[in-house]
Amino acid sequence: MSVNPDYPALFTPLDLGFTRLKNRFLMGSMHTGLEEHPDGAARLAAFYGERAREGVALIVTGGIAPNAQGVTTAHGAMLTDETQCDWHRQITEAVHQHQGKIALQILHTGRYSYQPDLVAPSARQAPINPFTPQAMSEAAIEQTIDDFARCARLAQQAGYDGVEIMGSEGYLINQFLVKHTNQRTDRWGGDFRQRMQFALAITRAVRAATGDAFIIIFRLSMLDLIEEGSTLEETLLLAGELEQCGVTLFNTGIGWHEARIPTIATCVPRAAFAWVTQRLREQVKVPVIATNRINHPAVAEQLLQSGCADMVSMARPFLADPAFVTKAQRGEPDSINTCIACNQACLDQVFAGKITSCLVNPRACHE
Repeated sequence: MSVNPDYPALFTPLDLGFTRLKNRFLMGSMHTGLEEHPDGAARLAAFYGERAREGVALIVTGGIAPNAQGVTTAHGAMLTDETQCDWHRQITEAVHQHQGKIALQILHTGRYSYQPDLVAPSARQAPINPFTPQAMSEAAIEQTIDDFARCARLAQQAGYDGVEIMGSEGYLINQFLVKHTNQRTDRWGGDFRQRMQFALAITRAVRAATGDAFIIIFRLSMLDLIEEGSTLEETLLLAGELEQCGVTLFNTGIGWHEARIPTIATCVPRAAFAWVTQRLREQVKVPVIATNRINHPAVAEQLLQSGCADMVSMARPFLADPAFVTKAQRGEPDSINTCIACNQACLDQVFAGKITSCLVNPRACHE
């Protein structure tokens, strides 16, 4: 892919040592509802394949649980045994056909799981869920760490180029990190150094299970935006420890789902939270990814040029226009079908148990 003079940083390859990304665009994780659909593999192959064909360097799937307790809903998608690899292989092959790369997001929802058999560090109900979680035993914690490693190994077997460990948005790993949801008195609770051991153990286990030549993205909550959330100093401490555990890339997350501060709505200025990604970039050696309300190539280019990030993540903008990268590369930004951050056909529909679509691109997820 040639470098566009208007966006030289965006179209500069990123060397990860054992592999190279052809540009600085990451398609961020977004649950579509196709993960649980009977014809979901074929439809996701078409969905992701088209975006790979149009130039996205690295795609992250919707969240896939490593065990039954971590599912999004009662019938949520899991990757727990080899019989499921063929389903996923349809997706990875479609992306690789167009020289793209794809990572599976491993998501354990913890107390956000919308089903009665949910677990969490402590038995504290989320304000957005009618179900109260059971506090995990130490044996269950150890098993969950093993389940993350197994899921990553199966993802590698299914052809994924990497995994994203979901440690943001208030899901299980995030729940272990903060006092608000972790009131344990054993070795998995206590001060912050103790509370971060779960995240570190998972990352070490995933790296051990997949070897050195496999992308591990850690989605790190930079701002929890809840009471008793992690401080920025604590988050930067965690990042340094995670880097030592074998993280390849840091993707950043902003706000728990229960947070009352808007993070992705139209009223949020473009790239409003990029400053915190820059703070992370100053502390770690591996590449970092900026996210939230980045929907124009000029905004993305400015973030890279100014040193805020090494890559940019967009999810909804690639729903709105699968050819976003191609149009930017051609120097035609005005032809991009811009995401308006309405959330009405993407987030609202998937939370209602429907297939994701897009108000400005109703073809999305119906490729």
